[in-house]
Amino acid sequence: MATMEGQGSIHVQVEELQRVKLGESISISTGTTMFEPRGLSSIDKLDSNNSSAANANSISSTTSAPEKKLTLFALQLAVLEKTATGLGTLGFIWATVVLLGGFAITLEKTDFWFITIILVVEGTRIFSRSHELEWQHQATWSITEVVLTPRYSFKDTDDIATATPTRTPSRMWISSDVPLLPYAKWFFLSRHVSRFLYWLQLLSATACVVLSLIKLVKHNYGEVAKGDTDKRNRQSALSIFYALALAEALLFLMEKAYWEWQVSFCKLLEEVNKECELGPSGMVSTRRFFYDAYSRCVNGSIFDGLKMDMVSFSMDLLASNSSDEQLIGARILRQFSISERFSDDTLQKIGIDISVVERLVEMLNWTDPKEEEIRLSAAEILSKLAGKKQNSLRISGIPGAMESISSLLQTNRNAIPAADEIGEKKLVFDHPNYAFWTFNHLGLRILKKLARDLDNCGKIGNTRGLLPKIIDFTHAEEWLLKSENFTPSQVLTVKRSLQLVKMLASTVGTTGKYLRREISEIVFTISNIRDILRHGEKHPLLQKLSIEILTSLAVEEDAKETIGSTGGVLKELFNIFFKHNIPENQKHVTIVAGEALAMLALESKSNCYRILKLKARERLVEALKDPLLRVNAARILRNLCTYSQSEWFNQLKGVTAAASIILRTIMSEESKIQEVMVGLAANVFRYMTSHESSIVFDDARITEAELAHKLIQILKKHEYPPTKVPRIRRFAIELAIWMMKDKAENIDTFKVLGMEETLEGVLETTSELESFNVFSGTVGMNRHTITTQSLVETALKLMEDR
Repeated sequence: MATMEGQGSIHVQVEELQRVKLGESISISTGTTMFEPRGLSSIDKLDSNNSSAANANSISSTTSAPEKKLTLFALQLAVLEKTATGLGTLGFIWATVVLLGGFAITLEKTDFWFITIILVVEGTRIFSRSHELEWQHQATWSITEVVLTPRYSFKDTDDIATATPTRTPSRMWISSDVPLLPYAKWFFLSRHVSRFLYWLQLLSATACVVLSLIKLVKHNYGEVAKGDTDKRNRQSALSIFYALALAEALLFLMEKAYWEWQVSFCKLLEEVNKECELGPSGMVSTRRFFYDAYSRCVNGSIFDGLKMDMVSFSMDLLASNSSDEQLIGARILRQFSISERFSDDTLQKIGIDISVVERLVEMLNWTDPKEEEIRLSAAEILSKLAGKKQNSLRISGIPGAMESISSLLQTNRNAIPAADEIGEKKLVFDHPNYAFWTFNHLGLRILKKLARDLDNCGKIGNTRGLLPKIIDFTHAEEWLLKSENFTPSQVLTVKRSLQLVKMLASTVGTTGKYLRREISEIVFTISNIRDILRHGEKHPLLQKLSIEILTSLAVEEDAKETIGSTGGVLKELFNIFFKHNIPENQKHVTIVAGEALAMLALESKSNCYRILKLKARERLVEALKDPLLRVNAARILRNLCTYSQSEWFNQLKGVTAAASIILRTIMSEESKIQEVMVGLAANVFRYMTSHESSIVFDDARITEAELAHKLIQILKKHEYPPTKVPRIRRFAIELAIWMMKDKAENIDTFKVLGMEETLEGVLETTSELESFNVFSGTVGMNRHTITTQSLVETALKLMEDR
């Protein structure tokens, strides 16, 4: 159990801690970025990969329900019980109608009293039997009042720690408190009453066996005078009665012997409890399930108990008004939901019963410390249930569901003293009676799973006070980020909240636009991320998530300005981007930092100005030589050249020093690096005179005719706009236009190479895919001011005028 600065305990599931460590070692991503269309987000892929791995490790064959052993046992006992009861009923009728009715005055004195005693004894047994089941049920409630209630620990589901007191309704009696007799409280504990009735039945059955055997062995039913027709059938009638009584008592004793053999010697209940993975505290649940199945078999059809299963049984208990029954039901469902063997079937049954889902959501609001375990179980069940899309839609569709989930997140701020101040944040730690951090982890996990759906993202954003809570969890103190002895559970909270914010910020459509605006308007969002960038060198996954959030937010113009104007953000991004000697497991952070800087410079004159003030231009030019940095360095430089104001012309003119590198890369590389270099070349050459550009070509040992041929090759190779390099055709046309404007001879070169026919083909295959700078999923954003069709027409006109 991990501690947090001595102020309380935090319980974290082992698998979650393993995922934190797994995330820290993610290799360089080869997937798509915002600069091309993409499908699943990286978080969705990570979660789906984990789900696939879990499914691959799960048992392929259908697992037999362990509780079937109990329902079969209950059926077998019920057959014996009902047979014995039937014989007892027949014997009772025989005694009252035939013997006491027909031979009452002719019976011997011993026979009369034997019959009377047997009837009284059997009546006692039947009475005690009918009430024993009620007291057995009550005994399972009393057990939860007496035994320690285990507290769930995400570290180990089998740990049993200090008990959390269960809730006792103040308006209801419990059996141990009922004062039936003065000073008899101990006796009237349910388990004591049940045990008393049990022994009473055994004694009754034994007495019946002894009395019946005595009469059947001795056969002394009295003499029958010759010719006495009133007594001629008395002996046969008595023999039948005593035989019935003996058979009934022996069947009952056989039932009890079979019960004791299975329960006490074969340990059937313990075996089923172990197979159900319910742990030591689960014996109460297992025993209660067996008693219910047995009661149904005895009181109704003997097959009624076979229709029971542990999941449906616990779902019924969950809807009860008794806190003890709710606790039993919650424990079973929680354990079955996290069990590798039973989770699929359990979650399917819960998901199709909307009333159970509503009940679980309602339990999230139960903040009474005495109901902590019930609330904790409900939260964990919902966190598993939300992993399936259909179930997540059912959860979010329940009125007030988001507010209930929000109640799990505890980040208190002081009351706002004035309109020009913000309340100070106070972290709430565990104390001996409540595990706030555990609920925080579960709340974030549920929200993260719900956020996979677009509609749910909108509901999260519209829930009052929820987004500020989530943003508060993204805050990480400097000591936590720099400490060598950090607790993984502490980092897990920050990680989950960042993942959730990233999912919300990368939402597409009008919902995404609204969420990005709401997130960026929370005053702590950007500063929390800046702290992680500044101090989180030891946590590359947190840095990566933080940077990806900035990249998604930068799609919106206002958010882009907010990020750029927040002191130190651009500087920290460049520090990460230009960092030397990067370990293999941190290269992905460098890549996303470059993407974020490219996004922040896109269509933002103010951010271009801030970047140039940081004197990053020379280092960006040098970065074009680094295979890891050159793609994003080229993007940043292109945006600086495109969107900076004219007063920065002299400083940007220094970018021309990279022209030779750019040309050589265009001629030798393909795919993404070729695309960004062609786009950069079209802008860099604008800062040169015709003479200077000739010198560059000579220095690169490339002729302008060779470059023209390469551009036509690019256009022919990409007959249709590709999703991996959606802007390569328009960048090639832009560079061709510059070349034709720079030197008239280049127009003739392009004509000879068949540029006109190639451009005619481009006109026939233009697409919206080429019209955008960035993409949110498959939705284009930041449309180019000049269409590809206009560029083609400009190039054709230049060749026509020649």
